[in-house]
Amino acid sequence: MKKFLSQIIVAAFGLWISTIFVSGVVVALHADSNFFGFNLTKEWHIFLVLGVILGLLNYFVKPILDIITLPLRIITLGLFSFVITMALIWVVDILFKEFSAPFLFPLLWNTLIIWGLNLVFDIFLLKEN
Repeated sequence: MKKFLSQIIVAAFGLWISTIFVSGVVVALHADSNFFGFNLTKEWHIFLVLGVILGLLNYFVKPILDIITLPLRIITLGLFSFVITMALIWVVDILFKEFSAPFLFPLLWNTLIIWGLNLVFDIFLLKEN
């Protein structure tokens, strides 16, 4: 449960940091922004929804994709996992019109920010005593 919540928190915080520091990554509030009938009226609502969706994808879908692409990850010494994470962020970009991370480099920087935050969060906050 801690790992699942950490995925959501890291995804939301990583997307927020990416919009600040990475040019091209934009999260914009629209007048008709809603999520399953709930109106999204503040920008933090969008970050929370995007974080939940990306956290769910990272928690449930990424392990399946990691198993499927195991030979590619072995050949590339684990670097293919960045491609998988970039693809998941790209899926979120496609699903939500409020989020935009066009082209390769904004996706790459966004992925590196989320990966780094996840690494820090795992090392310092989720270590077993």
